[in-house]
Amino acid sequence: MTTRLEIDQDYLKNTLAHLLSIPSPSGYTDAAARWVTEELERLGVETELTRRGAIRARIPGEQDQPARGIIAHIDTLGAIVRQVKDNGRLALAPIGHWSSRFAEGARATIFSEAGSFRGTILPLKASGHVYADEVDEQPVNWKQVELRIDMPIYSREDAERAHLAVGDIVAIDPQPEFFDNGFIVSRHLDDKAGAAALLAAIKALKESGQKPPVDTIFLFSISEEVGVGASSIVTHDIASMVAIDNGAVAPGQGSKETGVTIAMGDMTGPFDFHLTRKLIDLCRDNDIRFQRDHFEHYRSDNASAVEGGADIRTALITFGVDASHGYERTHIDAPVSVAQLVTAYALSEIIIQRDAEELGGLEGFTDQPTEAARGSKGHRTD
Repeated sequence: MTTRLEIDQDYLKNTLAHLLSIPSPSGYTDAAARWVTEELERLGVETELTRRGAIRARIPGEQDQPARGIIAHIDTLGAIVRQVKDNGRLALAPIGHWSSRFAEGARATIFSEAGSFRGTILPLKASGHVYADEVDEQPVNWKQVELRIDMPIYSREDAERAHLAVGDIVAIDPQPEFFDNGFIVSRHLDDKAGAAALLAAIKALKESGQKPPVDTIFLFSISEEVGVGASSIVTHDIASMVAIDNGAVAPGQGSKETGVTIAMGDMTGPFDFHLTRKLIDLCRDNDIRFQRDHFEHYRSDNASAVEGGADIRTALITFGVDASHGYERTHIDAPVSVAQLVTAYALSEIIIQRDAEELGGLEGFTDQPTEAARGSKGHRTD
């Protein structure tokens, strides 16, 4: 049975553009949380925030258990000031895991006690006219870059008079470009394209007037890039959770910049057998373009939820991103396919009714296939 809904692509793109315009490195996400909450309320969805600003939005279903969760994160990579240097420039440490290679040359905004200032992240040896070939011989690490503020700051005292200090948060300009051929290039597509896809799916669900078979809880975390995103936001009634994030496009990977990529596992292990295969079946039944992948150097909100003690089934769906955590690129087809799958999943029937209870006996417990595949030749090894 087809359960997917049509996705408003213009809404998805406009939402993504607006999210990208809001600086939100982990630890500085209040503005993004405010905007997403206001947008959810505009869409007519019951919404609440945690103390720090993670968001829960619920669409009631025909029954309340076993509730489904779908999560994206609105925090991004960034940097924090770790030292005010004698020359008035600022040494940085990364927020999240990303290479200083992609920080070199970035325009940025620093948020200080006195307000925000603009600046550029530069290598320590930034001028070929001064350092000649040495500019190409510097190591690539965060101790080799510094933030130059666009003010007359030439000493530590100048910086301190401007109220620049250790701990100030630095947001990196996204520099988004939307092309007529469907490609989107920007920093921070991870995971603002996922959040935009989730909002577009919620919009489609609300406008359809259809009621999901079970309560569906849409989550927006604010600290995924530092590894703790979903650890405190998953409610006790969620039995299964689908995370939305970027899928790394590179040689040897199965992810593509088109369609939805269903992750089979990551550095924390395999995702739930039954939930993952349900999503694959939904793609097949609803004519949603998809592929599978496995991520060796990757974790998502699923990991922090399980590590935080949540006994939930987890799965990961992604939009393919080339050059993840750098100058990222995807195609509009990928987040649209993600949104389509979210609607198909939210409206699909409940298969594992036993998941409504946290504990139980064997009745209703799942089975994983163990029989030999049809046509295979078994043999004894003893």
